[in-house]
Amino acid sequence: MSEPCFDVAHLGHVELYTDRFDESLDFFTRVYGLTASKIESDCAYLRAFDDYEFHTLKLSRHVTTGIGHVAYRTTSEPALARRVAAIEQMGCGLGWVDGDEGHGRAYRFKDPDDHVFEIYYDTRVYEPPPEERPALKNIAQRYHGRGASPRRLDHLNLLATDVRQIRDFMTQALGSRVTEQIQLDNGRLGGCWFTVNNKSYDIAYSEDQTGATGRFHHVTYAVDQREDILRAADIFLENGVHIETGPHKHAIQGTFFLYVWEPAGNRVELANAGARLILRPDWPTVTWTETERKKGQAWGLKTIDTFHTHGTPPVARKE
Repeated sequence: MSEPCFDVAHLGHVELYTDRFDESLDFFTRVYGLTASKIESDCAYLRAFDDYEFHTLKLSRHVTTGIGHVAYRTTSEPALARRVAAIEQMGCGLGWVDGDEGHGRAYRFKDPDDHVFEIYYDTRVYEPPPEERPALKNIAQRYHGRGASPRRLDHLNLLATDVRQIRDFMTQALGSRVTEQIQLDNGRLGGCWFTVNNKSYDIAYSEDQTGATGRFHHVTYAVDQREDILRAADIFLENGVHIETGPHKHAIQGTFFLYVWEPAGNRVELANAGARLILRPDWPTVTWTETERKKGQAWGLKTIDTFHTHGTPPVARKE
């Protein structure tokens, strides 16, 4: 086992493309319950009530749907320099950018499937305006109870043509640990879950069976308890939101989940924040077989077909 690397602190934010910007923005603020830190003509910077940074979701107007970029914050400026050096040595760097509204300069790079990542340290800590100031000084923003009202950004899932190649990449580029994975009968990896800290995972990859690259599976925000997800299901129902699957409990990672599609078709999840922590420093990767995964989720719910076929941007499935 290699020495754990803690240069990267946590998942910072996700940029999501939408070709129905106004409808997506209404969903994420009024129904899902995020707060807009700033809205511009072509993008909106959104956050959950206990995210400490200026934004955790950048919603961008685009000709299609899918992922723009994924951002991680490092633990320090020297840690940022170490990660940049490692990434440049891997030959996948894209160079420095000035950064979004919510943070300073960032270094961009690509994974083997052409998803764009960036790492940064200098960030903009959220300063709530008077109407969003919390009653308690140890949370970032008042709990408004609007919509599903998640607490914080939790993780995202990307699609990739070769998950095994991604596994090697993430451990080298970000120092991620692999907590769980799916071993398919054909020798390929069907999925892989990674963490840079003590959360059970901050990003996962699933095999894209279409042959396309750079696609998005879902982004997840966390709520405190299962009852919040049950309440959210009724909110989604009343607002005509497509509920894809759940509420139910995952076998892998053990989270209580609910998946919906926002108006443009991007998949969005709510999950309970009380899921497992990985405190063991020498945690062995848990490997699930294809036979075990065909049994379905923790309590027997079969995984819905669209969970393996729907991603954004949409693409014709190979026959």
